[in-house]
Amino acid sequence: MLVAIPILLFSPLLLLTTLSEKTYNQFYWLARNIWAKTILFGMGCPPKIQWDQELIREKGYMLVANHSSMLDIMLMLYVSKNPFVFVGKQELAKIPVFGFFYRRACILVDRSDPKSRSAVYRRAKRRLEKGLSICIFPEGGIPEEHIVLDKFKDGAFRMAIIYNIPIVPMTFLDCKKRFPWKFFSGSPGKLRVKVHSFVETGILGTADSGTIKNEIRKLLLGTLLDDDQKKPYDTRKS
Repeated sequence: MLVAIPILLFSPLLLLTTLSEKTYNQFYWLARNIWAKTILFGMGCPPKIQWDQELIREKGYMLVANHSSMLDIMLMLYVSKNPFVFVGKQELAKIPVFGFFYRRACILVDRSDPKSRSAVYRRAKRRLEKGLSICIFPEGGIPEEHIVLDKFKDGAFRMAIIYNIPIVPMTFLDCKKRFPWKFFSGSPGKLRVKVHSFVETGILGTADSGTIKNEIRKLLLGTLLDDDQKKPYDTRKS
């Protein structure tokens, strides 16, 4: 209900702001300040953010975080005042109501199609040139319940190096506990976010993407394991 009602109430504005990429910033403001905040606070899950480094207005970044719940999407919108576009799975566009706007606000990718994967880079470049950031959850999806942090895919890190944008690693500490996939589980409470120091990519080459990927995964995994509530899970170390 909290997902659908704001979309239905503000559908005329949302439609107008998704007709052109020129009005994406207005769409993002609506998505962040009305849709995401309604869901998070309506569920009794106020975010609490710890910043090691602040985002600079109108600067492009690669935003990456662990992915453990559908709350991650709303929480990422809340964290970043800088407008960004998600790179997301094509299958989510099939969700009624949500999927209509998802198709217009995201860069969709069919991971089984090499042409679709390569097209993501062209579309991301166009968005970066307009002053937007990119957000990718490098696990590629929500892992099974017992896994703290799944293996990372290369795409986000390779793209950040190719387009010379800083990588912003974030750890979402509570989303799995607050809103897991299991029915009749979860609870209201704070959603803690740790925004780590940014990783600059200016002197890196694409051959370094694997090293950066592993370093950032190690950082996020260590942060999750340091949190007492996450220690019982399987870590699936690679």
